[in-house]
Amino acid sequence: MYAFIERRLGYLFALLAAIFILSTELKPYPLSWLIKILPLFLLIIFSLQKSDTKQDKYFLLGLFFSALGDFFLDYAPINWFVFGLGAFLVAHLFYIKSLMPIGRKRIAIVLLYTLYGIAVFLLLSSGLGELFLPVLVYMSVLLSMAIATLISNNTNAWLVVGGLSFVFSDSLLGIDKFYLPIPYATLLIMVSYYFAQYALVRGYYRR
Repeated sequence: MYAFIERRLGYLFALLAAIFILSTELKPYPLSWLIKILPLFLLIIFSLQKSDTKQDKYFLLGLFFSALGDFFLDYAPINWFVFGLGAFLVAHLFYIKSLMPIGRKRIAIVLLYTLYGIAVFLLLSSGLGELFLPVLVYMSVLLSMAIATLISNNTNAWLVVGGLSFVFSDSLLGIDKFYLPIPYATLLIMVSYYFAQYALVRGYYRR
């Protein structure tokens, strides 16, 4: 039964995500932010039905702040960018908390993530201006979340792929916004972002 529910969730999530991604060709249009957060609302509803422990509540809060970040970044992508960044930072902190306890020792992979983060930040740093510190803090927390999916005692393939996809999506966003425009950036960013959230949900509830 659970596998059936997961498949139905995946199909509906993919449909809602595809609707928003295709609709970006029509932007700006009224209430685009609502279309953007519908896939996250679906994951929140699914998670509400399965949240029993305190850690589950942390994970649910991570989804909620992700949806809030989506709203900020779509409703006013320039003026509210910092608010969107802050919302996602809080989301990642809740994700990290939900992945406790941490116990696995994967020093080589942790070092690889760290070196990657340093390389991307150095690439972006000259174009950040006043956002230098906020982006530095956000990238540190994002990488910590991705690392947590690897070294959590409850890790699995879905969690690891979810963390990796989040890093990939935000790296594209940062490079496109602060360094060099990327062809089909919106498509690549949103596909990898939605997949990251879906993978994290599947991985978390398969622990």
